[in-house]
Amino acid sequence: MGRRRSTGRDVTGILLLDKPIGLTSNDALQRVKRLYRAAKAGHTGSLDPLATGLLPCCLGDATKFSAFLLDADKRYRVKVRLGVTTATADAEGEVLATGPVEGIDEDRIQEVLRGFVGTVEQMPPMHSAVKHQGQRLYKLARRGLEVERNPRQIQIFELNLLASELPEIELDVHCSKGTYVRTLAEDIGQELGCGAHVSGLRRTAVGPYSEGPGIFVTLDHLDNLAGLGDFAGLDALLLPLDSALGHWPAVRLSADAAFYLRQGQPVLVPQAPTQGLVRLYDSLQSFVGVGAILEDGRVQPKRLI
Repeated sequence: MGRRRSTGRDVTGILLLDKPIGLTSNDALQRVKRLYRAAKAGHTGSLDPLATGLLPCCLGDATKFSAFLLDADKRYRVKVRLGVTTATADAEGEVLATGPVEGIDEDRIQEVLRGFVGTVEQMPPMHSAVKHQGQRLYKLARRGLEVERNPRQIQIFELNLLASELPEIELDVHCSKGTYVRTLAEDIGQELGCGAHVSGLRRTAVGPYSEGPGIFVTLDHLDNLAGLGDFAGLDALLLPLDSALGHWPAVRLSADAAFYLRQGQPVLVPQAPTQGLVRLYDSLQSFVGVGAILEDGRVQPKRLI
């Protein structure tokens, strides 16, 4: 049997999609893939259907670098409803308990928030995509099951109070990958002694990409362009692959070095950094991929186009 030919356009780049409320991340991705008629597509880090905001979609060769965005820091704007604890820690879940919010003032909230900044132990919620014995926790939760989970270490870099109109507060959260904002909200509510759940959530940044005028692209805009058959307009919205890696140093390769690196061989590059991951460019300034600096100073190919 011959190999199945992939169908679709050979289009490559990163789309900063503004995911609308009500869609799963995969549903949003499949719509992007269909509108672009892309042969290959993947997203970097799921958002709940109730959440909106940045869902970077990687098309074509960009899918090879999606793991680097999965590992990146994230930023969220979150509305937290104090005084009500729900089964899913969001507005869709069954109400489990209520607690008084009288007597909770801004000073007390700020004090509690400060206690969550830094390295924090967090228990993954049952309504999450973490696996237990090969099954997603949320699938077990839907069957009414609860299983033992292990806490994970996460980093909360910043936790700012944007607004306080009790019983609702609004927070800006800058955190490491693997952070469950719903669990954070629930833990804050527990610390305040009244309970809490997430009533609104928007992701405003992933790694080097952050919200600003005209930066995130809506599905409606993509629909309009696709309806006009304007593939040039669609492609113009895609960012280059190396835009995801802008925080790493760039290493320029000679023609010879680029040749050997593409064969999978480590190469010595004068004045390269002494450690860590680097962006690689050939003598024509074209992006080649990602490399890692070995102990002896050579550049080892890690992920190449």
